[in-house]
Amino acid sequence: MSHKRLSNIIGFDDAPFPRNHQGSVKVVGAVFADLRFDGVVIGEIEKDGFDAAEKLEKLIRVSKFREHVQLIMLQGITFGGFNVVDVFYLNSRLALPVLVVSRKRPDLGSIEKALISHIPEGKKKWALIDKLGPMEPVGKVHVQRAGLTLHQAASVIERFAIHSRIPEPLRAAHLIAGAIAEGQSRGNP
Repeated sequence: MSHKRLSNIIGFDDAPFPRNHQGSVKVVGAVFADLRFDGVVIGEIEKDGFDAAEKLEKLIRVSKFREHVQLIMLQGITFGGFNVVDVFYLNSRLALPVLVVSRKRPDLGSIEKALISHIPEGKKKWALIDKLGPMEPVGKVHVQRAGLTLHQAASVIERFAIHSRIPEPLRAAHLIAGAIAEGQSRGNP
């Protein structure tokens, strides 16, 4: 990917749900054109399922924002419990870079153990996480990426982390997802 400035971003987060929830979980995409909040897309994925990447792809592909999106940003690599997003699938299917952002470095050993011992087809899900590699520190967050350089990732984080260490597209998606699930937004992403 060239070193163009990535300014049109869609950031995704999932809605909170009770621990014993079964079935679908809402996902929210907040669309930004530079620092201007431009819109929202909302869909559903299966809790602990295998459909996150395909559902996110479809949400982007059919949205009115598709032709302008330059980067997909994810609040972590798992949505709806352990529905692991295949970042390389998203990157190749939409020809867009994907940036996974986390406040802190996750304990990958614990995640691997939980997936393999408690989640159906957990080994396949772990393989998707493992393929992406370890998280890299960038500013005050950690990232994983496909289709962009570490320098580009750092530039995006620096430009979009305005009101917290989490970039605005993810912060907005988090707030909206919380409001959809609970009637009002809550906490930090």
